[in-house]
Amino acid sequence: MPPLERTGFRPGIFAGLGFVLGIIALGFIGLGVGFLVGRLGRDGSRPGLANTATVVTEIQSLAQLVTVKFVLEKVIRMDDVKWYGQNRLLMLAHGIAKAGVDLHKLRPEDVSVREGNLRVVLPKPQVFDVYLDEQQTEVIERSTGVLRSFDQEMEQEARRQAVDEIRRAARAAGILQEAEDRARSQLVALGRASGFSGVEVTFR
Repeated sequence: MPPLERTGFRPGIFAGLGFVLGIIALGFIGLGVGFLVGRLGRDGSRPGLANTATVVTEIQSLAQLVTVKFVLEKVIRMDDVKWYGQNRLLMLAHGIAKAGVDLHKLRPEDVSVREGNLRVVLPKPQVFDVYLDEQQTEVIERSTGVLRSFDQEMEQEARRQAVDEIRRAARAAGILQEAEDRARSQLVALGRASGFSGVEVTFR
């Protein structure tokens, strides 16, 4: 990935490594998978596709599975120039973007088990939340023209613009691909730990 421009985004901490919420949620998926393995073990005389409705329900109950978080910074400059003076604001925005998989979109036909192999088709990852860290976001410069009054709306507009820019930057930096890779690797690992001989995770 080419370096980001100095006046653009500066990636902060890629805190999505083993993101805690994703691990906890996938842990519950592992429990559901383990339950399914037990059923298969007790009814091994019935070949073919196992009933996975219980597993699908358990996975759906987890709602949004967040697997990655990006932390980015952006310098926002706002200028309001009038003939009678200029207002200017310079803000250092510290933003957070989270992405993962919406498990509410999982369908019964997306989970199947055959001959000890698990196959899961997940919905495509999406960006769930983008917001500013208020403790680290700060106005580093503010100037008001002699004939101008302080414009409170300018700072709010700067914050809205910062959120939009951080969302675009997170997508450009590959947050959706990162979320997909982590969801796949964690689910494969948990499926194998639950006793499946093969685990296939794809996205639709």
